[in-house]
Amino acid sequence: MTMNEPLPHPHLLLELDALRDKAMAADSLNALAFSMANDLYPLLPFHQALVFAQRQSSLELLNVSGLSRPSEDSPYLVWLRRASRWIATQVPDGEPVWLTPDTTTPPPDIVEGWSEWWPAGLWCIALEDRNGQRLGLLVLLLEQEPPAVLRQHLKGLVTTWGYCWAALTGHRRISRWRPNRKQVLLGLIVLGALLLLPVRQTALAPAEIVSRQAQIISSPIDGVIEQIQVRPNQPVDTGTPLFSLDETTLRSRAEVLGKEVAVADAELQAASQRAFDNPQSKSELTLLQGRAQQRRAELAAVQAQLKRTRVLSPRGGVAVFSDPNDWLGKPVVTGERIMQVADPTQPAMLIQLAVADAIALEPGAQVTLFLTAYPLTPLKGEILETSYQARPSDEGVVAYRLLASVEGAPEHARLGLHGTAKLYGGRVMLGYYLLRRPLATLRAWSGW
Repeated sequence: MTMNEPLPHPHLLLELDALRDKAMAADSLNALAFSMANDLYPLLPFHQALVFAQRQSSLELLNVSGLSRPSEDSPYLVWLRRASRWIATQVPDGEPVWLTPDTTTPPPDIVEGWSEWWPAGLWCIALEDRNGQRLGLLVLLLEQEPPAVLRQHLKGLVTTWGYCWAALTGHRRISRWRPNRKQVLLGLIVLGALLLLPVRQTALAPAEIVSRQAQIISSPIDGVIEQIQVRPNQPVDTGTPLFSLDETTLRSRAEVLGKEVAVADAELQAASQRAFDNPQSKSELTLLQGRAQQRRAELAAVQAQLKRTRVLSPRGGVAVFSDPNDWLGKPVVTGERIMQVADPTQPAMLIQLAVADAIALEPGAQVTLFLTAYPLTPLKGEILETSYQARPSDEGVVAYRLLASVEGAPEHARLGLHGTAKLYGGRVMLGYYLLRRPLATLRAWSGW
């Protein structure tokens, strides 16, 4: 201000100071926008004030004077969204701009809405942070351009608004760092050196605790399960009854064959007595004797099957099978697996390694098993045997079957527990470790 310019009116200074205090007291961006749209009216009576926030290349309406928050999708607000994009192009820098239909050339649809909803001119004030980056836009709808003295003294208030806006939104200047050629070359060398670092190849696979000494108990004959005489995981000794088959059909067959043996013996005895008087009866003795022996053989076979309807444990251990109710009354065939008798003192890991995760493994490779029930006490072991051919597992995943030992005698290595096994292979380069599966997928897809 020069010596010839008049001093501003004290009321103007007080009002500007009060507006700065309200801006500094705002606790959110919406509260600041509401103050900007409504509290300036005593100094500069306007038809309407609009506060927009800069969102990259577009403007978002935050507040309209007289409303707490614009929420109605009215025709005016729909048109205002189109008009805001045009206004943003008319305010290229931070200086306030006075826009009228005569001094600008708005599009026809903007001119039509201007004549219906807006007064003679717009006073557009851009809000920027200290780095010159635009934060928002204040648009005042006026009948005539504001006086020069007010425009001059509003600059400090606009700066305060920009400072508060940046503080409330956490706006920071984004530094764009671009590496030079030397830095790019150095980064490529470091990356290449890292890809050549030797690392140990590993793979994860589901695993289960099984017994290394387990004997499969299958059905000795065709029949129906009548009774399961042990419970799952029950300790058994040699000779302990495990299950029995229904004997009704076999006993009925044995009774019929017993009668047939008696009839064959009676016919043979009668033919032997007739042979003394009738020479022709001697020729029947051989046939009747063979028939009697056949009936006795059939009876002996049925009696042998009756003895096999009760299945006994061939060794000591625990009985491993599912719910007994799943087997009661179920027809079974000869050789069908019913249960296992396993030795719990010799646990092992049964690992299903999916084909997609397979790595080169040899017997003796290290294995760590993390049980789901005991994740903090992993089990250590070594690969004992690997399957030559991958087969679908119970979950339908084609996998290789691996058997690994369990070091020591941990108490929590109970049969039937599941977990995740980590398999350790040989050392390879980090680049191969990271790109092995993508390269395999690429080759499978391209055929190269």
